[in-house]
Amino acid sequence: MEKAIKRIAVFSSGGDAPGMNAAIRAVVRTASFYNLEVFGIVRGYEGMIERDFRRLERKDVANIIHRGGTFLKTARSERFRTAEGRQAAFDALTDYGIDACVAIGGNGTFTGAKIFSEEFQIPFIGIPGTIDNDLYGTDYTIGFDTAVNTAVESVDRIRDTADSHNRLFFIEVMGRHAGFIALHTAISSGAECLLIPEVGGNLDQLVEYLVANARRRKLFSLVVVAEGNTIGPTPEIARLVQQRIPDFDIRYSIIGHLQRGGAPSSMDRVLASRLGYSAVEGLLNLKIQNAMVGIVNDNVQFTPFSEAINREKPIHHDMVRMAEILAM
Repeated sequence: MEKAIKRIAVFSSGGDAPGMNAAIRAVVRTASFYNLEVFGIVRGYEGMIERDFRRLERKDVANIIHRGGTFLKTARSERFRTAEGRQAAFDALTDYGIDACVAIGGNGTFTGAKIFSEEFQIPFIGIPGTIDNDLYGTDYTIGFDTAVNTAVESVDRIRDTADSHNRLFFIEVMGRHAGFIALHTAISSGAECLLIPEVGGNLDQLVEYLVANARRRKLFSLVVVAEGNTIGPTPEIARLVQQRIPDFDIRYSIIGHLQRGGAPSSMDRVLASRLGYSAVEGLLNLKIQNAMVGIVNDNVQFTPFSEAINREKPIHHDMVRMAEILAM
């Protein structure tokens, strides 16, 4: 017989993403509606091991929906990777009377949750919080929309300089393993070219394309580069292209961690609220556990951690083709 859930814990882990606070708020207020007690764990799994727990009431999550980052802080924990660390975390949850957990994060967060839940039979629901949008089982992850908006704003500003000086700019956005940010940024900013991990890059083809642009009197160009593209680091790409076409005035810019900060967009606030609310509803269902909650075709969907972690989320190749056509 399944144990009734009366007290839950919520925490964020891994990299921060705009909208995590909105998700925490939704978890706390939905739990309060159902008369559940909520504890926030500061600094994720590391805080779980160190027993850094905070009782959270409705008032504790007032005025945080608009704030970037996560007020519960976040961290990566090497100790949680060990059996001894996970045992210490379980002992802490037991002493606090925690019946279930909501984990906000990405692939690493859910991998830890899957292992821990299987070892100690504590129900977990994961909320996808990562700007990379690379988790299978949800159309969008918390923070992705804000990150793209930040990147597009940066590219728009760089465009002014590129246009004024007739320059070729390589602009790197985040995405070590996935090109979703780069793809959406390139389309939104009208970039001339796109380099992403999912589509093999070719330096010769890139140079040929840029030279053809110049012949068509396109006096400046913007190339959006995902950091995990297949050609190499952005500074190296700029250097190699400069060697091939020395007459070009070439610069590069790496947007970096600007994409992870700042107030979440309206879309991310709504998404985070829906996922936080649905995570608590899922836990109360009792039959749903050890799964990630996501939104697919505007419907709430629960995906087992094993699938969310191991199944690759495909890039929309029709969008890649569209980006190429619109850039001509």
